Parts: sequence; C-alpha cells; structure tokens
Amino acid sequence: MSPQSAILFDLDGTLLDTARDFHGIINRMLAQHGRPSISYDSLRTQVSNGARAMVRHAFELNQDHPEFAALHQQLLDDYAGTDYPDSRAFSGIEELVDWLENSKHPWGIVTNKPERFTRPLLQQVGLGQCQCIICPEQVKQTKPDPEGLVLACEILGSRPEDSIYVGDHIRDIEAGRAAGMKTVAAAWGYLNEGESCSDWDADYICAQAEDLRPLLHSILQAH
Repeated sequence: MSPQSAILFDLDGTLLDTARDFHGIINRMLAQHGRPSISYDSLRTQVSNGARAMVRHAFELNQDHPEFAALHQQLLDDYAGTDYPDSRAFSGIEELVDWLENSKHPWGIVTNKPERFTRPLLQQVGLGQCQCIICPEQVKQTKPDPEGLVLACEILGSRPEDSIYVGDHIRDIEAGRAAGMKTVAAAWGYLNEGESCSDWDADYICAQAEDLRPLLHSILQAH
C-alpha cells in the first residue's frame, strides 16, 4: 500500500476502553430505580451495541416499554455530564498513534458515537489530534453502511481499496468490506457474550491492542 493508505478505527472497544464509565452510570441508575447492580463483565458485552442496548440489557426492558425512553435519555444525559474519568486508550494504542503520525500515515476515527460525546472524550484521553473524525452527524447512514468510511477516505485523500478499517463489532467489518477496505477485527473489544470475531469474515483478527501496530505494519508492507 502507498503512504497515503488511510488507517481508520472504530472508537469504543477498539481505540478506547470506555466501559467502566458506562458501568458506573448504569449501576447508579439501577440503584435509583431500586434494581440490583449489574456486573462489569456483563455490561461490557453491550457497550459497542450502543446506549439503547445497555439499557435493554441492564433493566431487562424492551424498547416499547413505557419507561424505556426516559431511561435511555437519562443514560445519555448522565454520560454527557461526566468528564469520562475511567476511559482511556487500550494499552499500546498511544504508541500506535505516535507511529502512524511519525510515519505520515493518514488516520482517523469512524464511529456511531454522537459527536457531542466523541470530541470531548478524545480530548480527555489525549487523542484530540485525530486527523479525521466521522460521527453520525456527518453522514446520512451510520455503520454498517460504508458511507462514513468512504467519507473519511475522501477527507484524508486516500482510496478505500488501499485503506484499512479496525473495529470490534460485526457492523465495523461489514462496513469496511462494503467500502472495499481491508478489515481487522479487534478481538480485545466489547464482543457480545458467546460471540467470536472469527465469524465476521474480517481479513485479519488481532488478539490484543498491543499487537495492532506490528500487524498494520505488516499489512502496509505487503501491499
């Protein structure tokens, strides 16, 4: 691949470990409503599925339940009111970003996380220098639609077929494949209980975030 190959990433569960902030908020909400707390490991499986999934899982409610909309909004409001104290980059990600920038590889983030959470979070964890950030507000269709990935490549001056997308959810791999990109499944991320990323048809599977830099280097060198 050429030096202009873009390396794009999902956010929660791929670059950043954000589950503990959500876990704290969800358990406070459960206590307020007289419900028992939920374990971290149980909630972790739902983080990449989004706020609605976390509410469904923790409160055991369907979305058509009369209390669901208020609980969903409370989670969003409470999350917006934090400074993301327990969120951080996975081990090895900061070094990976330094390598990408030092080697002049364009890189960016394509996430289904709303912009009002994404940008402050990136500043908080020290990744505010990201060259391209695509959130739902920038596209008509979110992942698994490839629109955000194609847009990011356009912004970074790269061709999708020369670029790579890394994500921890099947929709990330589906979006990357639909865009014509090479895909890397982040096996360290927030997989659903009983789920295996080997079932996603990704081009590569990376077991740990620390292994991502040498894997990306080998992919770039091979093309």
